[in-house]
Amino acid sequence: MTSNDTAVLRVAGRPVGRYVTRPELPARLSPRPYLHPVTTLAGTAVTELAPADHTHHLGVGVAVPDVEGFNFWGGRTYVRDQGPTELDNHGSQRHIAFQLRDPDGFVEELRWVSAGGELLRERRTVAATELTDRAWALDLTFSLTNVTRSPLSIGSPATNGRPGAAYGGFFWRARKEPSAPEVFTAGADGEEKVHGRPADWLALRGATWTLVFAGATERTRRDPWFVRTEEYPGVGSSLAYDERVPVPPGETVVRRVVTVVADGRLDRDAAASLVRKAVSP
Repeated sequence: MTSNDTAVLRVAGRPVGRYVTRPELPARLSPRPYLHPVTTLAGTAVTELAPADHTHHLGVGVAVPDVEGFNFWGGRTYVRDQGPTELDNHGSQRHIAFQLRDPDGFVEELRWVSAGGELLRERRTVAATELTDRAWALDLTFSLTNVTRSPLSIGSPATNGRPGAAYGGFFWRARKEPSAPEVFTAGADGEEKVHGRPADWLALRGATWTLVFAGATERTRRDPWFVRTEEYPGVGSSLAYDERVPVPPGETVVRRVVTVVADGRLDRDAAASLVRKAVSP
């Protein structure tokens, strides 16, 4: 680990991820902690930070476009019957403290703050684990608790009227290369076949690297995947796919995603084998 503002994840002594807790970002990007760069064990970067196509994409983290009307994703807000609209409604995730800091992970407390005050309190747990000499796993759990006295709900552009745009929750902005990455699950290939559908795991395969995403709890596995390959390379687990997620006062929403970060171009069998190793109890 490094300073109070950054934490460096290490696997087998090698740095594989830099976690920035207090980024200096404009309000329009919905400032929040993020992991970038994340690398393979051989040192290949597999994340992007604020790319030109979507400047509010910040490596790996948790981002939600609609918490009771406030934007914790960044950029424009999708307004029903109006489309993407610039609104002054951006919130921020504020690092409070690390409850635990080790070279291979941390436990962090965050406040989700909007113009109206704190809406959610988050406990985020991140751990890095060696799987083989060519692959490691990033285990990320987030727990969002409504700290207000009123019911809150979490939505997405899809729940607000834009079909297929159910982004929000865990999100990984991957490395952009000259050719779009390939995407596949245990039973399907291609963005059109895997986007918007649940799957035990989903692989994104680049030129010299592969990411394999897996829901690590039964509830997380029910969430469909949000996938982009042609427009830009990104994968998320859809927190609010077809309906808003209610969060009553004092209640908590929990999701856990484990991502295998591998050197090389994994096939289905290799991807499935590494996922089993990564999420085994």
